[in-house]
Amino acid sequence: MSDGPWLSAGEQQHWRAYLRGSRLLERALSDDLAPLGIQLTEYELLSMLSESPGQRMRMSRLADDIIQSRSRVTHTAARLEKRGWVERCRSVDDGRGVEISLTDTGREALAELALAHVQSVRRHLVDALPPEQFAAAWNAAQAIAGPQVALAANSPHWRGHDTGYASYRSVVWSRWPS
Repeated sequence: MSDGPWLSAGEQQHWRAYLRGSRLLERALSDDLAPLGIQLTEYELLSMLSESPGQRMRMSRLADDIIQSRSRVTHTAARLEKRGWVERCRSVDDGRGVEISLTDTGREALAELALAHVQSVRRHLVDALPPEQFAAAWNAAQAIAGPQVALAANSPHWRGHDTGYASYRSVVWSRWPS
């Protein structure tokens, strides 16, 4: 680490390459889903919902899990609800929160979309890197995300709430190669 607040020339080069690469990857994944009539953010919501217990979860928890604002998730859910892919209802736990669940139509759509998305992820990320670099990308992502989730779990805003840190670690990171 350097002594000053500025990035060294090498650090700046790596930082800019990371920004460009992550944005190009997200654009490529989005572009591959576009002909199927779905946005990457919509696919991510459906995918996370399909993997949750009972294929249902609180909207606020889903927003935290996919790192989107609650407002954005509400708008995304509204678009998916118009297609009949999800439905929203009051929380069965306490009646105060809103839950979202995957419908049969949503499951059918996701089954078709998943194949195209996985092929896209393989083409643009997994197969584009040698296994060592792919593993290094996982290590870097884990090093960045882990402390961010832990910080959120310890913030006054989240104190006393289930932040999903344990399930986040077990579900998300278990999918990456070790």
